[in-house]
Amino acid sequence: MALSSSSSSLLRRLLGSTPLSSSGSSALRAAFCSSSSSGSSPVLPPPSSIFGDDTEVANVPPLTTPKLFVSGLSRLTTDDKLKSAFAPFGQLLEAKVITDRVSGRSKGFGFVRYASLEEAETARQGMNAKFLDGWVIFVDPAKPREQKPAPQPDSVSHTGFRTNKTVGWCG
Repeated sequence: MALSSSSSSLLRRLLGSTPLSSSGSSALRAAFCSSSSSGSSPVLPPPSSIFGDDTEVANVPPLTTPKLFVSGLSRLTTDDKLKSAFAPFGQLLEAKVITDRVSGRSKGFGFVRYASLEEAETARQGMNAKFLDGWVIFVDPAKPREQKPAPQPDSVSHTGFRTNKTVGWCG
């Protein structure tokens, strides 16, 4: 493959004032061309997380309980699949996928609980941003359940019917 004068001058400007040699040309071709004939490029395995294998996610809150919140679950993920995915990280006490009451399908999140904080931390680091059932899951510390405010007592008559609280005449 011969380089035109304009492309070789452009390459000279990019690389410096040194003339382009055949070894430099093959190095550039190997670096920038997808189908290099000078040798086979190493094939990298696909990363096991969306951030790469060794990437740590910054600003993660510390664990205060051994219960973890798992989001991004597939609709096909069951309690057993969740348990088998998190079991290698320690003694798993509970693995629960939250399901819809009507359809019985997963809502896309769940909870896992370990025996100790250390096991929960290793599970969070080991499973955060990983693939489970074809979906990327995220593992965060579980927050305590917020109590719903007590409902206001309605004015129900002794017959069981609600009274209309409309002010004024409705006719």
